[in-house]
Amino acid sequence: MNSTFTLIRPEQLTDNPFIRIGADWMLVTAGTMESFNTMTASWGGWGVLWDKNVCFVFVRPTRYTFEFMEKSERFTLTFFDEPYRQALAFCGANSGRNVNKIEKTGLKPHATESGAVYFEQGRLVLECRKIYYQDLIPKNFIDPGTHEFYSGSDHHRLYVGEIEKCWRKTDAIKPAEGRGIDIA
Repeated sequence: MNSTFTLIRPEQLTDNPFIRIGADWMLVTAGTMESFNTMTASWGGWGVLWDKNVCFVFVRPTRYTFEFMEKSERFTLTFFDEPYRQALAFCGANSGRNVNKIEKTGLKPHATESGAVYFEQGRLVLECRKIYYQDLIPKNFIDPGTHEFYSGSDHHRLYVGEIEKCWRKTDAIKPAEGRGIDIA
């Protein structure tokens, strides 16, 4: 792992998941350094399941990242500080099938010891091993308003991952003051 990160136990997380995931967003990344994809997500969470520290994310089958989630044993969640909002917005609005997100955003991918991909600019990285998945089933929605997120049959798959490692940035690496990432 990059030397600007410190390994911590998940129990040491002080981040509020409602802010980190719902408001600040995250990158969900699966694959290897040779072939991976990343997508911005604002749905998910972390907690305890089956006496394991876990996180969960939702990925639509039409997303390019879905293919990598299906093939990979592990995935990462990388959280960023506000100066990277533009890069996250780009990764959420563009498919890796059509554009090289890394080239366009300037994000710098690295691999963990197990080969999972994360980004140098992140402030927090969770490395997760997939332990369960479940497709969301429309007839199971209790609140009919929830169904507004769907059109056709493009229903998310829920992935639960055991958090194997957790890193926090020790030295903040941010773009120059007053300047975000330039995306052409």
